[in-house]
Amino acid sequence: MLKQHRLLTDLPLSLHRPNGPMCKITVSSMPTNSSVRGPKGLLPAVVLSTLLGFLPSVANAQVTSTAVSDPQPATAPVHLVGVNLSGAAFGSSVLPGKHGTNYIYPAESYYKKYAEQGLKLVRLPFLWERLQPKLDADLDAAQLALLIQSLDFAHKHGVKVVLDMHNYYRYYREPIGSLSVPVESFADTWKRIALKVGNHPALSGYGLMNEPSTKGLWADTALVAAKEIRKVDKTNWIYVAGDRYSSAWHWPQSNAQLIADPWMRDPANNLIFEAHMYLDRDTSGMYADKTETFAPDLGIKRAKPFVDWLRANNLRGYIGEMGVPNYAPDAILAMDNLLGYLRENCVPLTYWAAGPWWGKYILSLDVTGGAEQPQLPVLRKHAATPNSCATIGAPM
Repeated sequence: MLKQHRLLTDLPLSLHRPNGPMCKITVSSMPTNSSVRGPKGLLPAVVLSTLLGFLPSVANAQVTSTAVSDPQPATAPVHLVGVNLSGAAFGSSVLPGKHGTNYIYPAESYYKKYAEQGLKLVRLPFLWERLQPKLDADLDAAQLALLIQSLDFAHKHGVKVVLDMHNYYRYYREPIGSLSVPVESFADTWKRIALKVGNHPALSGYGLMNEPSTKGLWADTALVAAKEIRKVDKTNWIYVAGDRYSSAWHWPQSNAQLIADPWMRDPANNLIFEAHMYLDRDTSGMYADKTETFAPDLGIKRAKPFVDWLRANNLRGYIGEMGVPNYAPDAILAMDNLLGYLRENCVPLTYWAAGPWWGKYILSLDVTGGAEQPQLPVLRKHAATPNSCATIGAPM
């Protein structure tokens, strides 16, 4: 889900609600103490110009293209708790946009911070249009350098990274599978990415697409893309999102077609199925009703349809997004119980969200002022709790 964006003066923002239409807000010459209503509540308009110098220059980075030979398996240790480090997919209404103005790749300090907290799995959202501005063409060298630099930061601090194409089944707003965006072009893009980064030691795997909602079209598209990656990378995980915005609660009825082809059920293909979940009543993650209460077992109940589906089909799974508001102790308790349940089933979770430019976003671990948020101690506790997982989805 594309959550709140950092707001800058004259910065257009695309805001996506997973159970409703996309809306667009243009912020023009807003004072820094103003605010605007977005899909997760009241968004502060802040200009965090000091962040712009955090990332070292990558203009001279060397980017090479090498086929994936035999990368190390991404199976041990099994990190079950991590974070989404957002920033690179911000400003989606400004393409390609300017790095440091419309979007930003998280600085090394974020990888260091969360590694020290024991959160050594990162989901890194990026936009397809920035990495490949022209369909079927070479990847953009500057964007690729930023992506590889992020992997370098992660490796330095012992972090594994899931590369998340945060595009909602769109390329320049056109759906995949349309005349202008063939499925084969989408698959070819992932092969190009795998050729560039498949040997990187920080890579956990490839997140094919953030929250597709296609009423069944996604299954064939995911199959084609996954097979294309496997032509050049036999080992690293491929994270396959679910249809209907990857909703864990709605997973079984929305994703039967996803594994209709036997190839998608073959454990030798190293696939991990990715669900998302939020605890508000419409599962959107907007938490619009500040009076809403959350039962202690609500997180478990929301995840159980997905986990049961994994078990019934002998598949691996992962919760790519889950977040709770900082003002709701009962929601944080429900997350605490959820994480214990997921650990028993060897299902990792990356919390939404962390990283730069979040302002006072109620789900973020990184907010203006830098105060530790109440969600973090729970995540830290579960990251430090030993698990008996031989690999993702497989207890010893």
